[in-house]
Amino acid sequence: MTEIHLIHIESPIGELIACATDVGICLLEISGRKNIDLQFNSLLKLLSGYIVENETKYLKTLKLELAEYFEGKRRVFTVPLHLVGTEFHKKVWNELLKIPYGKTVSYKQVAENIGNPKAVRAVANANALNKISIIVPCHRVIGSNGSLTGYASGLDNKRWLLRLENNG
Repeated sequence: MTEIHLIHIESPIGELIACATDVGICLLEISGRKNIDLQFNSLLKLLSGYIVENETKYLKTLKLELAEYFEGKRRVFTVPLHLVGTEFHKKVWNELLKIPYGKTVSYKQVAENIGNPKAVRAVANANALNKISIIVPCHRVIGSNGSLTGYASGLDNKRWLLRLENNG
């Protein structure tokens, strides 16, 4: 059984829920996120885990780095991550980690970058299943026509994060 540590973090876009294992951050979500219960259940199942509410070194680092990010002082996160999902999902999420602060790419570009240009829908699905928002920057992925499309934490939050990064 994996011990999963949980804390709540106040932010300009609402309360965040953060979880970490002894490997790194495994969940960072806006508490009002669509289907957050599914994210938790998936995490618990995939890690054979249980939740303990307490702050660990990774969660302390996360709080500090998020505060700096929201102040416009941090562009790159250094806190270790524990990506939990299928190999395809991890491939997509690792590609998202390469998107520079303040930049956006299309789902199609992500699919092409992972060597699977026809997997646009699968990439979009992997984005939706991303459990570590903001740090694994699925908010930086947009439609091919430049439109803001799907964001489980709401398009207003996606717009807010992109505006923060474009003004930074």
